[in-house]
Amino acid sequence: MKKFAALLLTLLMAVSLMACAGNKETAETSPVDTENSISEEASEQENSTDEPISEEMPEQESNTDVFVPEETENETEEESSDVLVAYFSATNTTEGVAEVISDATGADLYEIVPEDPYTDADLDYSNDNSRSTIEMNDPSARPAISGSVENMERYRVVFLGYPIWWGEAPRIVSTFVESYDFSGKTVVPFCTSGGSGIGSSAANLEQLTSGGEWLEGTRLSGDSSHAEIVEWVNSFGLAEVSAE
Repeated sequence: MKKFAALLLTLLMAVSLMACAGNKETAETSPVDTENSISEEASEQENSTDEPISEEMPEQESNTDVFVPEETENETEEESSDVLVAYFSATNTTEGVAEVISDATGADLYEIVPEDPYTDADLDYSNDNSRSTIEMNDPSARPAISGSVENMERYRVVFLGYPIWWGEAPRIVSTFVESYDFSGKTVVPFCTSGGSGIGSSAANLEQLTSGGEWLEGTRLSGDSSHAEIVEWVNSFGLAEVSAE
């Protein structure tokens, strides 16, 4: 009986020890501990992960220090012509000659445009009451001009063209020459007409100005060839002229 009791006690103790061992194993692998383990592992991975390196871009040089040369006033004037062809043309005949001179010399071109344009009736020379007749009979008449020559002071040579009305330059050309200072300039007059020469028209215009050197002018017709006009311009030796 004692042996049986001792054997039973031994079995109970063995079962108890086995139960304790099982509980301990279960406790060591409980879900809570597993989550903690995963959380700690993730935390370690996060801590061990290198943070992205912020690469600083090299500072670019400012463009404010870049020197951009500005065009000077002298350079601008050098690029511009110092020869001017100014003309009045009521019927476009004088305009054609003026354009040839401008093209041949590279001169600037300026048209003397009346503020009140001339009509065909105004140019009726046979009508004593036409505008042109009234103006030419009045030496003090000064028809107004629309616009003006910019930077007139920069020109050293001025070719001045006009038609012949009653043996004279139209009064609007008198308005033009009285509007500018020709000191230090060379003026080369030329006219167009059906047959009349330049006569005293240029000399009369010169009397309206002060200063400037007026050269002897000539008559050029609308039929004058390019070569004839260039030959005349070349005779003064005042500007570079293209023979083409």
